[in-house]
Amino acid sequence: MTIALWAILAACFLPILSTGLAKGGGAQKFDNAAPRAWLERQTGWRQRAHWAERNHYEIFPAFAAAVIVAHIAHAPQGWADALAVAFVASRLGFIAAYVTDRPTLRSALWSLGFLCVLGLFAISA
Repeated sequence: MTIALWAILAACFLPILSTGLAKGGGAQKFDNAAPRAWLERQTGWRQRAHWAERNHYEIFPAFAAAVIVAHIAHAPQGWADALAVAFVASRLGFIAAYVTDRPTLRSALWSLGFLCVLGLFAISA
């Protein structure tokens, strides 16, 4: 299996990481009986971690499709691997920027990840 295909699996864990940050630790005990209501009541960094989780779910289908298209199209593997790893790295930075309330950096990292998706489609053409 290629590095790019493994990156799809890695990207599957990004929302779990974000929600783990939102739910874990601290004085506020997570309510597993009503998890969505509990998450919607959060503020500050917990709320931003939850928003990061939701954003991961929005971008993941495009990323997975781009990697699979690159694989099927026999795009240059080195480029596919580099773009897929860059996507995952940008999304990890996105989580950190979101949780620490750095909106300009967060937007830049989101844009970098989206450019990686576009790049995967471009090398497949």
